[in-house]
Amino acid sequence: MISVLLLTSLILILAYILIAWEIIPKVTAAMLGASVMLLFLHAPADKVFAHIDFAVIFLLIGMMIIVHITSRSGVFNWLGIEILKRTRGNPKTILIALGILTAVLSAFLDNVTTVVLMLPIVYNVTHRLNINPLPFLVTIILASNIGGTATLIGDPPNILIGTAANLSFMDFLLELTPVVVVIFIASLLVLLVYYRRDLQPKPEYQPLLADLTSQGAITDRPLMLRSLSVLFVVIAGFILHESLHIDAYVWALFGASLLLLGEKPKQIMHEVEWTTIFFFIGLFIIIGGFAEAGGIAMLSSAVLHLTQGDLAATTFLVLWASGLFSAVIDNIPYTITMIPMIQNLAGTMDLTPLWWSLSLGACLGGNATLVGAAANVIVSESSQHKGHPIGFMAFMKIGVIITTLSLIISSVYLYIRFFL
Repeated sequence: MISVLLLTSLILILAYILIAWEIIPKVTAAMLGASVMLLFLHAPADKVFAHIDFAVIFLLIGMMIIVHITSRSGVFNWLGIEILKRTRGNPKTILIALGILTAVLSAFLDNVTTVVLMLPIVYNVTHRLNINPLPFLVTIILASNIGGTATLIGDPPNILIGTAANLSFMDFLLELTPVVVVIFIASLLVLLVYYRRDLQPKPEYQPLLADLTSQGAITDRPLMLRSLSVLFVVIAGFILHESLHIDAYVWALFGASLLLLGEKPKQIMHEVEWTTIFFFIGLFIIIGGFAEAGGIAMLSSAVLHLTQGDLAATTFLVLWASGLFSAVIDNIPYTITMIPMIQNLAGTMDLTPLWWSLSLGACLGGNATLVGAAANVIVSESSQHKGHPIGFMAFMKIGVIITTLSLIISSVYLYIRFFL
């Protein structure tokens, strides 16, 4: 058992080194790590494959199809022009506007869907202004993970925690939204300072902006109406998925299928970012192998046993450990592992602050690295495809700053809320 755990740990570490240092393409590193994991792991393949979250995979594919077909109508071009007009082309104001829009959408959609919707808007706006898109891409990554923390349906860990702890949508809204708003504002201020050199307005573009009009931006009005109608149904399904008992990925596939009825599927399928899909599959297998060897359970158990039954110490350790582990290990299997361990403490301490610390740590920790959350991977792969690669270490520099700031604010909030 120990040798298997050591082997899977080594594979996990080496795969992340290859991804972080970008020695080979990220998808190649993930698939190589997955194949090596399957070669040497003695667990049955079906157990490892069970860790592949096909709900995420199908959600991604469905939303990529919907967004691509919708974009052909010109509606994202129209949105980009409207943002430029209302912000007068000021990059700082644009960054704030895109950040707010992303965070709000992520609170009511999942953050994966949100970044897929936001990407064409970011590309359109930055292309028109001829400015570096990286600050804006990083902003929508961070804003999506922060905004998704605020509600029950914004991030998968919250859905898992809400189900296990019997917490409602309003419980999350009342308990986490205030602190998330503070974290979001603080993060925006940091981003404005960090990227200040890239956010200088260009006077030569002011005459262009003065004459800018969104008239004619919509190139196919019937397609726009059809696409937006389907998108509205899909989003409504996302929001109501718990009461309807229909998962979000089902709505995404349903919407994509409806729109494909009027398209040539072979052409549309070429636009699905399959490198992103296979990168996710590779990561899921690597993490699944590590989990099957007992790695996640061992780490989680060590975290809880270090506190020796003290509620405050356990709360803050769960928060910071969750933030750390979620930066390098997908937060979904980590949360699944932590939930029963927290439930086992029911007879010894009040679990309420532990649930909120787990939620804040697992969701916010994903901002530290490019592989910390699904939204990060999607934006990273898309930007690579568009010729604007986000370096793993370059993102980590700002990601660690934002994550540390977020966890400090969360610590202060939890202390005031439960221990003052």
